[in-house]
Amino acid sequence: MAAGPTTRVADVVVPEIFTPYTQQLTEEKSRIIQSGLAVRDPAIDNLLAGGGLTFNVPSFRDLDNDAERVSTDTSVPFAGPYDSSGSTVALPSGQAFPPDPKKIQTSTEIAVRLSRNNSWSSADLTAALAGADPMEAIADRVAYYWTRRLQAAFIATWNGVIADNVANDSGDYVNDISGMSFVDGVTNFSAEAFLDTALTMGDSMEDLTAVVVHSVVYNRMQKNNLIDFIPDSTGRVNIPTFLGREVIVDDGMPRNGSVYDTWLFGGGATRLGVGQAKVPTEVERKAGGGNGGGQEVLYNRVEWTLHPVGHAFVMTGTPNGGPANTDLDDATSWNRVYPERKQIKFARLVTREAPADQVQL
Repeated sequence: MAAGPTTRVADVVVPEIFTPYTQQLTEEKSRIIQSGLAVRDPAIDNLLAGGGLTFNVPSFRDLDNDAERVSTDTSVPFAGPYDSSGSTVALPSGQAFPPDPKKIQTSTEIAVRLSRNNSWSSADLTAALAGADPMEAIADRVAYYWTRRLQAAFIATWNGVIADNVANDSGDYVNDISGMSFVDGVTNFSAEAFLDTALTMGDSMEDLTAVVVHSVVYNRMQKNNLIDFIPDSTGRVNIPTFLGREVIVDDGMPRNGSVYDTWLFGGGATRLGVGQAKVPTEVERKAGGGNGGGQEVLYNRVEWTLHPVGHAFVMTGTPNGGPANTDLDDATSWNRVYPERKQIKFARLVTREAPADQVQL
């Protein structure tokens, strides 16, 4: 039997439908966003809708903890230390001129636009077209790709924040127990090490509500009987928790040999903005492709902002399309602008796990 007509990418990709559908799938499938580690922020969406590579995000600080004044019944019969002629007025004996009112201070965070794109030829998508719904098959494939790239940008961003913290803020986010070599019960993950890491937040430690671990570290947590499982709202899925915090397992977590990062987050520690490129999706027909047999190329473009709350992006010489992941994870790209460590809902534990626990990933 002769094969039926070939379904081409251009036949099923309608940009006005494909672009929002792909974005929706990306958010639905992203474990980071589902877990509340990157919270969609409409205010940053609006910033991305305008121009500019970086965006100032001002905020008011809390009032300084200055000692209060003691009230008296002594009056000062003038409004200031000068009279109407500009001459200095002497204060009555025993009276002091009231000090100026205190000012509220501000912080300015700086978020940065990430303009990213990629393209795929129809040959790469051929297998996807075998599904019952070619549009969904293609969108699934592209959405999964952007999910992985969003996560890579998320990890690069926090790597850069950590590097800045170590270089400029005495590493007060970090509890590193990895040592020079493995010592069971000393360098590997334990409840004690976790609590010491949370303690970097002081009495705000309970603000840390989620923990992200590599599967090797998660395996150690299970061996130590540290994991509890609670059902989700539907009662069908059991969510792993540790000391009341949701556990998120991801092998994309930073590691160096047998040394692993574990990250603790509070809700809203990272703000996510999603914009739209001028032409988010288009299909190009290349008549000369395939040695003259013809080729189609699908282009997809995204606009993101991943903003670690309390920090400013300060990299100089940023490319017009925004920083690459190698720029995001550099210490010179970030600066903490919030005055208190407790205001940053993040902490990092570094452990060295047993060589026998290592897996090839």
